[in-house]
Amino acid sequence: MSWPQPLPMLEKLGQQIVKKSKGAFSGYEVMYGEVNLMTSAARVIDALTVLRDTPEFGFSILIDVCGADYPERELRFDVVYHLLSMTKNLRCRVKLQTDEDTAVPSVTSVFPSADWYERETFDMYGVFFSDHPDLRRILTDYGFHGHPLRKDFPMTGYVEVRYDDELKRVVYEPVKSVEWRNWDFLSPWEGAEPGYAPLIPGDEKSLPAAKEPIAKEGGK
Repeated sequence: MSWPQPLPMLEKLGQQIVKKSKGAFSGYEVMYGEVNLMTSAARVIDALTVLRDTPEFGFSILIDVCGADYPERELRFDVVYHLLSMTKNLRCRVKLQTDEDTAVPSVTSVFPSADWYERETFDMYGVFFSDHPDLRRILTDYGFHGHPLRKDFPMTGYVEVRYDDELKRVVYEPVKSVEWRNWDFLSPWEGAEPGYAPLIPGDEKSLPAAKEPIAKEGGK
């Protein structure tokens, strides 16, 4: 089967999935050449089981589980599951909504590969997954506070990490820098080459001196 699939075929697929799910999916839409399916936390295991076990669909591979943050909503988080059907050459996306306090059932019983993906979503967004075999942080350090991909998490974070020569260990300190940093990404050892990047005041000192004839008094 060719890719991307034509819109009528994707529309038909979405209708078939919703019909065969017996209420596990509340609806669908076709976006960016893929079928997007909506479910709820209470039915997510049933929904993914239908996609995996129905031969007409064959979504046997879970590619990823990720999150999205919409602070203005009452249910501020989307949990998004990306699935692949190797036999049909199809991809689909399953979405559900939850909040900071409501746990989403772990789908590791359906797709064991969801183990680390759910840990990443928990670490970055703070979404809890009930019945997960080992729900711990996976990308941030031990004792890290907050969830870095939430929209209300500051870009600079809350603490800075450095190695202390006197204590001979890594220490954590409150962030001293300002929220906005003006990086120019230029090497202080090599300097800037003309045309490489816009110069800011002071950078011109790193440029090689122009080789121009020195004018003598009286124009001689």
